[in-house]
Amino acid sequence: MQVDSVTKRLLFNTVRVDTQLDDGGTGSGTAFVVEHAHRNTRHRFIVTNRHLVEGVSRGGLIFTQRRHGQPLLGEHFHIGIDDFPQAWFMHPDPAVDLAVVPLRPLERAAQAQGVELYVQPVDSADIGDAAALAGFDALEEVLFIGYPNGVWDQVNLTPILRRGTTATPMALDFEGRAEFLIDAAVYPGSSGSPVFALPGPRQRGGAPGERRPLLVGVVAAVYFREEPHRLVAAPVPAHQGGTVIGSEMIDLGLVIKAQAVLQAVQAYLGRWRE
Repeated sequence: MQVDSVTKRLLFNTVRVDTQLDDGGTGSGTAFVVEHAHRNTRHRFIVTNRHLVEGVSRGGLIFTQRRHGQPLLGEHFHIGIDDFPQAWFMHPDPAVDLAVVPLRPLERAAQAQGVELYVQPVDSADIGDAAALAGFDALEEVLFIGYPNGVWDQVNLTPILRRGTTATPMALDFEGRAEFLIDAAVYPGSSGSPVFALPGPRQRGGAPGERRPLLVGVVAAVYFREEPHRLVAAPVPAHQGGTVIGSEMIDLGLVIKAQAVLQAVQAYLGRWRE
């Protein structure tokens, strides 16, 4: 397969996260790669949810290998990380469910074993800011990518592409927080999934016939019906066992606006340099 289109490139934007939990269980979730220019240097970061890395005794990230600039489909490289929570830098606001870790040290670890990692990062220039979100209509189609219920193509190591629509306008802060809702099937393992929207021609330029997607958010929580007339939003559990027994997901996902990703990256770069 030639990686020669927008959606094909998005297949290699995500990284699978497998975790061993403090309570003895196992979980899986989604992370993705963002690239940001800072002081004439381009930095790459892996982004996921804070709740996905907390309460974890050991975690691992699964990448596709690269050779001659192309992905080796089905050839994985697993990087295990002890003290998993300590490896991540949390968003400076504890209420924002995001965490980042620089990619470069992981690339060095792979190179030390003769392996190159294949990723297709989202450029921070393609993160939707307030002006970009204001250009979208109240109802828009969105694309999100990840590993729902741990499902992926185990032979080719590719994630699952899913569609939904906005359930609240992206331009508004849902209930006063920098978040919005999507009408989509969000399941365990969708934690950390990047959410993209395709802007119209009046919002962005691009090559003829191709529109560059904007990163508009990160899946963080899903609404549950615990009992008649009572709905609660809870973090998307990392594994099926984390779902509250007797509760029912109602296909409303809560998405953190993507500007929070940029905030986390900038906060990291403001404190440390690789």
